[in-house]
Amino acid sequence: MITLYHAPQSRSTRMIWWLEELGAPYEIQPVSIFRPMTGEGEGDPANPHPDSKVPAIVHNGTLVAESVAIVLYLSDAFPERGLGPVAGTAARGSYLTWLAWYACELEPALFAGLAGELLGAPMKLRGYDAAVRRLHGALARGPYVLGEDFSGADLLIASALAFGRKVFPESAVLDNYIARCLGRPAAVRGMALDQATGLQKAA
Repeated sequence: MITLYHAPQSRSTRMIWWLEELGAPYEIQPVSIFRPMTGEGEGDPANPHPDSKVPAIVHNGTLVAESVAIVLYLSDAFPERGLGPVAGTAARGSYLTWLAWYACELEPALFAGLAGELLGAPMKLRGYDAAVRRLHGALARGPYVLGEDFSGADLLIASALAFGRKVFPESAVLDNYIARCLGRPAAVRGMALDQATGLQKAA
C-alpha cells in the first residue's frame, strides 16, 4: 500500500494522477500546508515530509518526498507498468536527463516567467528560451519527450506547462502536448479525486 500525503490543488495533485497511472493500491492522506502564494495555511504535524510540504509518499515503510523523487521511485518500483525506462536499458539515460531537466531548467524558467523576472534579465531569458527550444525539438520527434511512450517525465512537464501556460509562447505543439497528457484517463481520474479530496478536507 502507498500512502500519499496530499493537499488539494497543489503539487501533490499530479501524484494522484501518477498513482492512477501505476494502478497500484494507494490511499490519500489529506494534510494542510502553508501556501506561499497566498500566505494561507500551515504545516500539518501528520505530514512526514521533512519540510511539511507536499507531495510525500510512504511505501513499505519508506518515505519519499519531492515530485521528481516520487516519480522516479515509483516508476522503478513498478517497472511492469512501463512508465519509465528501467536501469540498463538504452532509454534510461534520456529518462533521467528529462527528469533532471524538468527540475533544473523548466521549473526555473516557469517561475521566472510567473514572477515577471524575464525582462531585463538576460541570463534568465536565455534559460527560458533554451527550455522552450528544447521542448519543441523533442516534441517534433514524437508525441512525448521520450518518443512514442508516455513516461513520468511527461507527467511532470505537462502538469507544469498547464499550470503556467500563460508564461510560455503561443504554440499548437505545446497545447496539443498538454491536452494529450492531461486527457489521459488516469489524469482525468486524478483531477476528479483531487476535487473530491478537497471537499472532504473542507468538510
